[in-house]
Amino acid sequence: MSARILLVEDEPGLVLTLSDLLTVEGYEVESATDGPTGLARAASEPFDLIVLDVMLPGKSGMDVLRELRRQGRDTPVLMLTAKTQLVDRVVGLKIGADDYVTKPFEAPELLARIEALLRRAKREKLAPVGSFEFGNIQVNFENGHVKKSGVPVSLAGKELELLRYLIDHRGSVVSRDELLEAVWEYQPGVSSRTIDVHVAWLRQKLEDTPQSPKHIHTVRGVGYRFSE
Repeated sequence: MSARILLVEDEPGLVLTLSDLLTVEGYEVESATDGPTGLARAASEPFDLIVLDVMLPGKSGMDVLRELRRQGRDTPVLMLTAKTQLVDRVVGLKIGADDYVTKPFEAPELLARIEALLRRAKREKLAPVGSFEFGNIQVNFENGHVKKSGVPVSLAGKELELLRYLIDHRGSVVSRDELLEAVWEYQPGVSSRTIDVHVAWLRQKLEDTPQSPKHIHTVRGVGYRFSE
């Protein structure tokens, strides 16, 4: 099911451009061209993400965001700000914006930020796995204990986080970029090579035949998939 996005923007040309862009990417897009309408729709309809301009007629984007958060609405909000509005960006983040893009912006940047926010929201909605068994492996994520055929296996912190993320998304292909964001939070010095090394370590410790893994599979050119 495609994500539903509310675009609150008063520039007709930009509304048309962004609506077309997001629709082509597979999103369901609704729009509002002023603050009061945007607030009413965001507060009464289910959206997966709100793209919210700061400068709006009737009610500013800041006021819309402030009111949504006051009502307890936790829908991710991506703010659109002008390059000179540094103060607005800081204030927006403080009152509950999840990210922002400055105008003018390139389409790939906007799409990347939208995808990241939607992934994060989806991840936060997942019920975390407390313990899990696959093959001859038993994992307790609450206390960090791992056993293979009843024998304790030592996993480093990031190895355990990586394993948990793969298990939480079992059956789905998880890209290296997603793992960089979710497990390493884009820490300096961390690259896709770091992920590959950690996956190799997991296979050495958990797979019976690391060279032909049964559970942690490589999807060439994309990332990894966990299978039971």
